[in-house]
Amino acid sequence: MKRVPAAAKAGGAPRAANRPARGIDVDAATQVVLTSLEDDKAEEIVALDIKGKSSFADMLVVASGRSARHVGALADHVMRKLKEAGVKDVRVEGMPQADWVLVDAGDVVVHLFRPEVRAFYNIEKIWSGGATPESPPS
Repeated sequence: MKRVPAAAKAGGAPRAANRPARGIDVDAATQVVLTSLEDDKAEEIVALDIKGKSSFADMLVVASGRSARHVGALADHVMRKLKEAGVKDVRVEGMPQADWVLVDAGDVVVHLFRPEVRAFYNIEKIWSGGATPESPPS
């Protein structure tokens, strides 16, 4: 595996060889994810533009499922639809337990949670600069 220096990543150089290939642009991939989640009745869907805040992705999508089975189904459908749309390499973590499933589609990363796990980690707050729908900025 060839590594790219951290400074090159931050400066917008090509991604490391171990990163998934995009296949389609960020906006199209995000739309595929959002449509899939809406169709499958995901709850509290949030899309965060993290371009410039992170070197690992440009878009972060966070959503909840009603149960572990629902979270697993949401992840499975998102992966399938991204592959059908042309994303070349989609990776997934957390499927066996399905409390928190991460779907990595290159520049779009999807976090799917059971509600209580999402409330515990509250990753939207980290990436949105502290403002979430539940806690508006003061």
